[in-house]
Amino acid sequence: MKKLITLFFLLAIIGLVSSQSSIVDKQKNAIQKDTIKKNKPGIVRQEIISDTLTIENGKFKIYKKEAHASYYADKFNGKRTTSGKKFDNNKYTAAHKKLPFGTKVKVTNESNGKSVIVEITDRGPFVRSREIDLSKRAFRDIASRNDDGGMIVTIAVLNN
Repeated sequence: MKKLITLFFLLAIIGLVSSQSSIVDKQKNAIQKDTIKKNKPGIVRQEIISDTLTIENGKFKIYKKEAHASYYADKFNGKRTTSGKKFDNNKYTAAHKKLPFGTKVKVTNESNGKSVIVEITDRGPFVRSREIDLSKRAFRDIASRNDDGGMIVTIAVLNN
């Protein structure tokens, strides 16, 4: 008799578990169908990516000559900047102590004449002798072979 009662409870538990799993599957299926119905094709907004290759309209006014520039360390990649944007070492961005966020700046290496246009997205550098921190991509684009971590640059601000 004990074996019969145990077998009955075991079958009841198995039946209960299997019925619950089928209810969960039905709910998942209902959620997926509902989600598909709501996702209607439409206009997808894409962020316009601006980099140094974008031709800027306007003239650049020299902000500072013989300024010391450096670049961000890799540990800041992916973190939020002071402006709220995520920092990416592969974009053309920079940090400056005073220039407003969104300002386009032309940074020219004085030793070789190479220049790059970057957008101010952060505050810094917090070293007294440095004027601007460039993203690694911008720094490498204008650096000479022997520019280890800093260089002397001219900073010009875009006047629209």
